[in-house]
Amino acid sequence: MTTTIRRNLKKSDLKELIKDGIQALETGDRKYISEDLRAIFDDSINTDEAFKAKYSQSNRWDYLIGNKQKNKIIALEPHTAKNSEIGVVIAKRSAARQQLKDHLDLSQISHWFWVASGKTEFLPLEKANMRLNENGIEFIGKALLRKHLK
Repeated sequence: MTTTIRRNLKKSDLKELIKDGIQALETGDRKYISEDLRAIFDDSINTDEAFKAKYSQSNRWDYLIGNKQKNKIIALEPHTAKNSEIGVVIAKRSAARQQLKDHLDLSQISHWFWVASGKTEFLPLEKANMRLNENGIEFIGKALLRKHLK
């Protein structure tokens, strides 16, 4: 069976790191995906772990998850949600785009989602969201919900 990420990866050593469903997400990070959505994801990869050896001193995005309903990939980053971390998450996306460009057609990533891994402390939230949107990132709060996959 060919799944979303497997189908979209170019010849890449990342293929061996792809797991079925959301199994590539660390157990504690699976809670960031609403239970009613989990079945629509056919594969996933922990990109933070995949690129850790090669880019140990660089920013790394956490996960890619294949949405079988849309045949697209979403990028998910559980991270502390504070104003001081906005630049870090933007840098993670930028680094991920560079790290992934030889492995994947980046247009297959439909969303770059940042999910709060703790208390949300953005002040003001509108300004934070504007900066994120300018950089192709959507802050989605505590969990990925069906409404986010529009």
